[in-house]
Amino acid sequence: MTNLFDLTGKVALITGGTHGLGLAMAEGLGSAGAELVVTSTTPSKLEEAIKYYQSKGFKATGYIFDVTDEKIAAEKVAEIEANHKQIDILINNAGIIKRVPALEMEVSEFRKVIDVDLTGPFIMSQLVARNMIKRRSGKIINICSMMSELGRDNVVAYASAKGGLKMLTKNLATEWAKHNIQVNGIGPGYFATSQTEPIRVDGNPFNEFIISRTPEGRWGNPEDLAGTAIFLASEASQFINGQIIYVDGGILATIGKPSNE
Repeated sequence: MTNLFDLTGKVALITGGTHGLGLAMAEGLGSAGAELVVTSTTPSKLEEAIKYYQSKGFKATGYIFDVTDEKIAAEKVAEIEANHKQIDILINNAGIIKRVPALEMEVSEFRKVIDVDLTGPFIMSQLVARNMIKRRSGKIINICSMMSELGRDNVVAYASAKGGLKMLTKNLATEWAKHNIQVNGIGPGYFATSQTEPIRVDGNPFNEFIISRTPEGRWGNPEDLAGTAIFLASEASQFINGQIIYVDGGILATIGKPSNE
């Protein structure tokens, strides 16, 4: 049974895999035996991440490029495939968020979020799928969000992109399943990362809201995503396609706890 989850000999490309949830998922794949190829737009962060992965005993390499630049991305994917023979697993994790009320958001800001969070995954999936189709084998995992399903104040561009990413996942699965490529998504809930640290303090209303809204009564830990990433990257998920697995402690399963509890 454990062989179903073994990624030994597989090459996993993780965009934006230098910190937070991307780092946790990459670490999970590395622990399952995958060779890690990580991208970033920030050299210092990439260097630090590669050192961290290598300190864990993982084989890891980094590449600097912007996933929204189609020409550069094509050149880098070709370079990665030349250096590592092939890409077996793609995790489209790179993303940004701009917290601005809809009436105040510049159109240029909206377009930037859509470009990184939705167009970037399309570009990378298209580039990587070409050789996956030739080999008749591949796993693509898009990092969606609870905002793929729900709205929230001040994240209109992010929610629009993540809703689109859910449908991109389903459409790519529809087109590429016949080539033995599985395209699925992970929808993280609220996780304890460096980005959320300022609001995860006792007494902060949002911290209290998330804990009360989550049936498990806590924020997720980044390592909580590792198992789902391994599952969707491995042979264990061979007949799963076009699905979004929400790792959210049960938030989407409930309308919330009664106020008198």
